[in-house]
Amino acid sequence: MLEDKLLMWKFKRGSTEALARIYEKHKGCLLTLASTLLNDVNSAEDVVHDFFVWLAQSPHRLKLDGSLKGYLATCVANRVRDKIRARGRQPVGLDKAGPISSELKGPEMSAVYGEELEALSKAIAQLPYEQWETIALHIKGGMRFRQIADLQNTSVKTVQSRYRYGLNRLRAILIARCKDEKSG
Repeated sequence: MLEDKLLMWKFKRGSTEALARIYEKHKGCLLTLASTLLNDVNSAEDVVHDFFVWLAQSPHRLKLDGSLKGYLATCVANRVRDKIRARGRQPVGLDKAGPISSELKGPEMSAVYGEELEALSKAIAQLPYEQWETIALHIKGGMRFRQIADLQNTSVKTVQSRYRYGLNRLRAILIARCKDEKSG
């Protein structure tokens, strides 16, 4: 936190090294968040890259009241929302999803993980976007419910409900899928 404040102070005074450090420190989290929300790694990279280009061109626009990570995640999430609105929410197929890594080897394990990922992707596609976004921002973005509420322009209680209802619905969808597989 202290390092982030120092980096921001240096960046606002023209330090390109500070911006590079901010990018290196937070790019992984931001890429994970954007790719989770977009379900497309290439688009996520574009969003994060475009955001940092914008930031580099306008350090004076940076208005930091809380944590730097939260601010960056909010900005990236807003850009993702713009991209989703521009193209309409369309689930991306598994052929565009990132690779699955595991220490387990063999085609059988790849098939199992592929099926599980496909089931999870289908379950996620059934959630209302607000619930999915809330879950992704909290789990992948590391954002607190207060930050998400500010981003979504709603109350903390609503965000907590979206999170809880979204997880419950995902759980119910996946349990129903397992029951169907066992009976069929």
